[in-house]
This record gives sequence, C-alpha cells and structure tokens, in this order.
Amino acid sequence: MQIAITRKVSPAISQCELTHLVRQPIDFVKANEQHARYEDVLRSLGVRVVSMLAEPDLPDSVFVEDVALVLDELAILTRPGADSRKPEVESISIALKPYRELFEIKAPGNLDGGDILQIGKTIYVGISSRSNLSAIHQMQDILAPFGYELKAIQVEGCLHLKSAITLVADQTVLINPAWVDPAEFSAFQQILVHPDEGYAANALRIDQTVIYQPCFPRTGQRLKEAGLNLVLLDASELSKAEGALTCCSLIFDQ
Repeated sequence: MQIAITRKVSPAISQCELTHLVRQPIDFVKANEQHARYEDVLRSLGVRVVSMLAEPDLPDSVFVEDVALVLDELAILTRPGADSRKPEVESISIALKPYRELFEIKAPGNLDGGDILQIGKTIYVGISSRSNLSAIHQMQDILAPFGYELKAIQVEGCLHLKSAITLVADQTVLINPAWVDPAEFSAFQQILVHPDEGYAANALRIDQTVIYQPCFPRTGQRLKEAGLNLVLLDASELSKAEGALTCCSLIFDQ
C-alpha cells in the first residue's frame, strides 16, 4: 500500500515565501477546498492519506514534499533553503519515524524536496536557489550503501527541479526545456510543455494515473495524445504560493 503524508493549509499561507512569482491574494477557504479535493483524489487511487494538522505559524508547511525524501530503505530529512521553512522539519520527522530510519541534511547544506526527482535508483537533484552542492554531497554519503546514483542538475528560471520536469510514465518525463537541459534526460522519452504554459511540467503520478492541473490544457492534450490517463485537479490557489501538485504530499510504499 502507498501512504501519502499531507498537511492542512496554514492560515498564514498568504505570508508564504516567493521567489519567481508576484504576490497575489490567496483565498484561504478555496485553498482548503482544493487541498481537501487533492487528498480525496489520492484516496480514490488507493493511497492511504495521513493528514497532519495545519501549522498556523509556518506559512509554507502545506508543501510537505520539501521537507523530506522517502525511499524504500530510509528517509532523509532535508534542510529547506528558506530559513522560515526550517522549523517544518521537526513535525515531519515525527510523522516519518514509524516508517523509516531517518537521516538528516546538516549545515551548510540546503535542500528542498522539490529539487529531488527519483527515477529508479537514480536521484536527480536540482541546483537551485533552495538547494546546494553541500546537501548533494551529504546525500551521496548517506545513500552510497544503498546503491543510488546522484546527478546534480542545474535549474534556471524556476523554483525547483520538479517545476521543470516530472516523471509521468516508466520511461517518460514531462519537461520544460527552458528551465532544465533536456540533454540531461536523453535516456527518457520526453513530452515538452506547450511554450505558452511554462509552469505545466509538474504532474503527480500514482501508478498508471497522472494527476494534472486543468489550467494547462495544451500540455494536457499532449499528455493525452501520449496515451496517459489524466485526473484533472485544480490547485490554483496553492500555485499562487509557488506550490504544485507534487509539493503537497510525501508518497511512499508502506
């Protein structure tokens, strides 16, 4: 069984960190409704959702993916690049402790889970404004006994690696070539986002289903033409906080 750890939307979300977006008003009620629908979709796909209470003093805490990497053998607690997000780690460590042995990234390493893309035993880590080489070197030391290969990927123009690329099928990635070099992923079939939909590369794959946002219809059509099964889910309010579909859950096998 797959487990998804999620966390309710913080009432302080309007004070979220922003790097590449202009601040807009966030409808807290609508954001909660969208997040509840997100959890419902995960349940409908057979995922057991462990939903944590909101953190009133941590605006970005709904984006639980940034705080940990969960693998079959262990979990790594990250050290988020934004100082305001570092306190999120403690509660996530408590939530993960029953499931995995925990390791942690330490200073001067900075790492957001949104910069981590795992494909099999290869882990691609984005070098971004939130994640640095020190963290990657620490990850290499932690993961070496388990046979993982790490590859550092330069990210330009967006917040995280998974803003620019996600896995949508076993050997297929959805990618924005303006933000990450497609040559780094030449081993995979690539579906390019439509040029008018720069933020369209983030999709959440659950088995043979791809959860996707309806606000990217041209890219969505490309995914359908590739034979992928889409479930459309609006996350527009959380997108204003520079979040995306993958950000809102930590998904792993029990």
